[in-house]
Amino acid sequence: MKKLGLLFKEVSEKRIKTSLKESDSVFVINYAKLSGPDLNTLRLTLKDNKANLFVIKNTVARRALKDSGLEALVGAIDGPCGLIFTKEEPVDVSKALYEFAKTHEALKLQGGTLKDKVIDKKDIETLAKLPSKEALRAKVVMTLNSPIFGLVYVLNQTLKKFVYCLDQIKQKKTV
Repeated sequence: MKKLGLLFKEVSEKRIKTSLKESDSVFVINYAKLSGPDLNTLRLTLKDNKANLFVIKNTVARRALKDSGLEALVGAIDGPCGLIFTKEEPVDVSKALYEFAKTHEALKLQGGTLKDKVIDKKDIETLAKLPSKEALRAKVVMTLNSPIFGLVYVLNQTLKKFVYCLDQIKQKKTV
């Protein structure tokens, strides 16, 4: 019979591998010196963004990352680390992490993956500074709407000038 600690490590490693396969994005954070209530606040924030925080021993995380083909991310595992898995929009999760890290200096963004591309701390900050999906959609709609609005405005001014010209002719003939 296996020892309980070894069994727990095997189950945790299996869970990480499964989460890595199912997730579109993974973020690695260092939470050293972050209090328990703050860590719970972070978990709730991430849950609102449809992401999960998984805290695990570094050796187990490194082994799972190597077995999953993410050797480049192994270097980000240093100190008390957590893995954040998300199947949803990674921009929302990176914004939540970035905002939380600004208010809690103990949280350090280490790196992550975006659809099998390894990213570092600067990339996460760049993602966090992107406008939201709704804002980008609004810009696209305004860009598409602008030429149509311009055409309508020009045609309207042409009609106004034509009516003004007819009005002037009418006034000259009545005088």
